[in-house]
Amino acid sequence: MTTTANAVNVSDERLRIVRGACGHDCPDTCSWMVEVRDGRAQRLYGDPDHPFTRGTLCAKVNHYLERVYHPERLEYPLRRVGPKGEGKFVRVSWDEALADIAARWKSIIAESGAEAIMPYSSAGNQGLIQHASLDRRFFSVLGCTQLDRSICGEVPVAGLSVTQGTGFGVDPEELVHSKYIVLWGTNTIVTNLHLWPVILEARSRGAKIVVIDPIRTRTAEQADWHIQPRPGSDATLAMAMMHIIIRDDLVDHDYVSKHSIGYEQLVERVQQYAPELVKDRIGLAVEEIEKLASEYAKVQPSLLRPLIGLEHHRNGAMMFRTLACLPVLIGSWKHRGGGLSRSTGAVQYSTLNHRGLTMPQLQKPGTRTLNIRDLGNDLCSTTLTPPVRSVCIWNANPVVSTPNQQQVIRGLLREDLLTIVHDLVVTDTARYADYVLPATSQIESLDLVPAWGHHYLSLNQPAIDPVGESVSNTELFRRLAAAMGLKEPFLFESDESLIRTALSSGHPWLEGITFDQLKVAGSIRFNHERDWRPFADGNFRTPSGKAEFWSQSMLKQGLDPLPSGGDFPQAENGFLQLISGKTLHYLNSGYGHIERHRKREGVLFVEIHPDDANSRGLQDGELVNVSNELGTVTAVCRISDRIRTGVVWMPFGGLVDAAGNKRSINSVTPEEPTDWGGGSGFYDAFVEITRCSESY
Repeated sequence: MTTTANAVNVSDERLRIVRGACGHDCPDTCSWMVEVRDGRAQRLYGDPDHPFTRGTLCAKVNHYLERVYHPERLEYPLRRVGPKGEGKFVRVSWDEALADIAARWKSIIAESGAEAIMPYSSAGNQGLIQHASLDRRFFSVLGCTQLDRSICGEVPVAGLSVTQGTGFGVDPEELVHSKYIVLWGTNTIVTNLHLWPVILEARSRGAKIVVIDPIRTRTAEQADWHIQPRPGSDATLAMAMMHIIIRDDLVDHDYVSKHSIGYEQLVERVQQYAPELVKDRIGLAVEEIEKLASEYAKVQPSLLRPLIGLEHHRNGAMMFRTLACLPVLIGSWKHRGGGLSRSTGAVQYSTLNHRGLTMPQLQKPGTRTLNIRDLGNDLCSTTLTPPVRSVCIWNANPVVSTPNQQQVIRGLLREDLLTIVHDLVVTDTARYADYVLPATSQIESLDLVPAWGHHYLSLNQPAIDPVGESVSNTELFRRLAAAMGLKEPFLFESDESLIRTALSSGHPWLEGITFDQLKVAGSIRFNHERDWRPFADGNFRTPSGKAEFWSQSMLKQGLDPLPSGGDFPQAENGFLQLISGKTLHYLNSGYGHIERHRKREGVLFVEIHPDDANSRGLQDGELVNVSNELGTVTAVCRISDRIRTGVVWMPFGGLVDAAGNKRSINSVTPEEPTDWGGGSGFYDAFVEITRCSESY
């Protein structure tokens, strides 16, 4: 009988079952079990005892072992031998690769300074240790360019924090107590699968499910009511709702008087947002806006559930700042299951000792910071001093996931740019690398895995030895530190020690949650009461300690101190607004090399409303060019009433251009920043669609 600490009991002596957790950039952060026989993983499945995972995995991760053992899996370091972009490499040893990289980096530092070396990583692995620990320390010690990774997540936190002082929100499991759930800009069934049973349970208890989305998504089809506004008009819709709530005296005056500031100024501001004045801007009938506001305010507890969709507009922070005012105005924070629930990341990261891992004090004062969304422009810049002469990429595939794809490619084609990529396969980005270094998969590495969709903390334990010569992210930076001749002990800390550091915050919610306990249990819920209402009694984390309808801190920054509908770009000259969304079988570009997933997703397509198709003479199923000043992608035309006029929809990620070109939707998305908080206006791309001369 197997009784090791990191396995559950099984009757087969040769079989081990190892607990772990998915590290993908997904709110569900599933707890999984890996069955291993003779050193080889034979089965991976959801933990049936985990309260959120409930024994199920998504369509991607159900086939995770195909990713681990795929024929294209990298098993040893590669050095480029052909032109950049051709993907021609030869095998080299780790010693050879590290020696050459270190020698060239030392030369770059001597000639141009360490800022000429740029780290580039994102959320390819969201385990805390492999995502952000030794890598941050390493590049800080060298004095390299710092990377602002705020392409996702920081925008909503910035917006929410203006109103409530933090990104905190309702524990998603508490949605079972809600009576009116507004899924605002989130396709829950596709991107947050394990929350859907919680929502269905709330519905069985009498809750109404409302979806606000420009697209009739799978979630919208299952909702009780789908509201379809113009993309980017969400803050205006929220302001119109507040106008109605105040006009009809649906305000919780007791809560507002005790726990907010700026109500009188808000009353004056919302006069500009009477539904009849803004209905065309929002794209909804007055009656629809009136009904939404009235039901939302009267049916308690009501809850707003925004997720990723809103933040990828240029006015994304203002959207979240404005939405956060609604539950304050009606006092829904008082009720169990009421308020607002976005990411739980703010809770998880503030509970753990994140600073102890990254050691930000190591950063050299004055070191420049470049934004992750601007990679293409930064690599192609003729004015950046010093120019980026080397880029080290891990946990990311920017050729697919970063805006302005063709500019990124132009930058990576520079012969004078030393590019190092650490990944499981030769990705779209790795084809342009000088060195491709093999990375471990999730089941080959040790990690602490927080979640941004629930309140459970998980330990991912390695189920198998690294495939071939692959190494984890942390091991890569230990090896690079040694190759660079660095001696600081904190650059060589073990993964277990890093996990213990992360758990050492002293936060009361971590009391009793230790590395050793996690080895046995796999995952443990934070130690707070089930009925946790972060702002039931006020206690907002703003400078005033109250919810701020009017913000002094915004005024000091020269910004509007009040919420507003703001300005948002709209299509001009007959162009169409392009919205993208996640797919079932790809995670951005992840799984794109697996035949099963390629067949299920097919080629790149674009959905267009019948009226917009007819005005352009387009036919369903034909090839079309989706174009703007940045580039062109070819896609299959799908005429559909899922979307409203003036809008088109395309899947995001690694689907191949329908003409067989290595181009994705990001060929036509700009690097436009959001209003504040970083981020990028992915969804504020405008395109024209024309018939393609090629046939499909």
